[in-house]
Amino acid sequence: MLGRSVTLVCEDAQATTFNTTGSALKHLHRPANLPSSNPTRSFWTHSASDANPLASEGSRGPLTTDADICIIGSGISGISTAYHLAEAVGNHTVLDAPLRVVVLEARDFCSGATGRNGGHLTSHTFYHFSERQDRFGTDEAIRSSALEGYTVSSLVSIIERHGWSKDVDLVNGGNVRLFFTEDEEREARTDFECAKSAGINVDDVQWLTRDQVQNTYGAPYPAVKIHAHNLWPLKLVTMLYQHAKQRTGEHFDLRIHTHTPVTSVTRSPSGSSSTNPRYILSTPRGPISCSRVVHATNAYTSHLLPSLSGPNGIVPTRGQIIATRASVGRALNKANGWSGNRGYEYWFPRPLKTGEVTPLVILGGGREASGPRFELYVDDDSSTNPAVGKELRDFLPAVFGSNLGHGNEPEMEWVRCSCELTFSFINDSLVKTGIMGYTAIGDPFVGPVLDFSTGDRQDYEGQYIAAGYTGHGMPRAFACAEVVVQMILAELTGTRWSCPTWFPERYLTQNRVKHRN
Repeated sequence: MLGRSVTLVCEDAQATTFNTTGSALKHLHRPANLPSSNPTRSFWTHSASDANPLASEGSRGPLTTDADICIIGSGISGISTAYHLAEAVGNHTVLDAPLRVVVLEARDFCSGATGRNGGHLTSHTFYHFSERQDRFGTDEAIRSSALEGYTVSSLVSIIERHGWSKDVDLVNGGNVRLFFTEDEEREARTDFECAKSAGINVDDVQWLTRDQVQNTYGAPYPAVKIHAHNLWPLKLVTMLYQHAKQRTGEHFDLRIHTHTPVTSVTRSPSGSSSTNPRYILSTPRGPISCSRVVHATNAYTSHLLPSLSGPNGIVPTRGQIIATRASVGRALNKANGWSGNRGYEYWFPRPLKTGEVTPLVILGGGREASGPRFELYVDDDSSTNPAVGKELRDFLPAVFGSNLGHGNEPEMEWVRCSCELTFSFINDSLVKTGIMGYTAIGDPFVGPVLDFSTGDRQDYEGQYIAAGYTGHGMPRAFACAEVVVQMILAELTGTRWSCPTWFPERYLTQNRVKHRN
């Protein structure tokens, strides 16, 4: 039992809320708004004056008016798309002229969910394996694990190869998941055994008894420790963009315009055909013409693609995070990340700076304290939820049984807007909010854009999407962007795209429409 009042998660209740289509929530099934103009300030973006050097990049001066590919969104999905394009075509010709790529961002660079998340880069090797296996089959469950492993290993390899580890504060300390109830541990062990039987490598998984956790970390719960990393997500995305930008030359050109929200995407009345479509992207600074569009706006996707509004699309969901030095005992001087309460709470101690005695802890979660709506259908990250904030402030003292720092205010608090999943495996101080993008099966939409209510693609030829990560984008978005780039290049070169063996086929947009999820 928890020492203080911490709200335990009832996932069935959230799933019921998510899937409700009656009058109680139907008025919320509207397209998302544009990102708010005055979001809460995140530790990652505002803890120092130079935290976001690209914040206003391309927001002044002439606007690019013509491009081959426009990427909407400058978070991990959008910038990963630019990175993969740069790597693929930076040294050879794909078109008769340089491939011209433009990134468009409504606010500061990387100011959406990526710049407001918890800083975890963790592959859920076996979590939820049995449920995926039952619902989608063993092959798809294996691909889910493979995708996350591929994403994390690719990003870590890039970071280490280019010597960015210190730049992005990469920490390889693992992740400890605490089990607050017997059911949580039983479900995790079932997932573990199913994954192991299916051939998933789980050799590095460590099961810890209550006494082991108490003696090592000071928390009276059993746990499991898996391989995992933490980092500064904004700095990673900044490095990826700067690396891609360096590829600009004879074959490739990359530009970005921040503070340039896209308000509509329409078919150009001239110079457009089914094989060579042209689109006009409208912005307050003027129009931009292009032949390919990539939607990488996660929780805000339905603003431009209204058929993805409602429970069968991408549901904006507000998440809340604090940066605090409260309740820091010997456990939080360790380098590992943490999660608990079925993953609804997640936290990790930042690396100590010179002269610091206690680390700054980045702690997210608390949506279960917000009431029956779980912050679903909230796309405003300009304010925090007091009930969620209280849950976060009380959480660490409750878990570690300490009054140290209890009642102290965080150094920062903020929110992020993301998108929500529906079935049971739904993841001194600054408080942030951010909007996440959740989907009906907890997985993203990846591939060609369709009319998601009819399955028709005719009006969307040349448009692509990678969005809807359900609060678990860091170990998935980079690889999803790679798949989108593979599809675009196959289309441009007249070759056939084939699905990688590590990619779940249920993510593909045509399959999502086919199964209406």
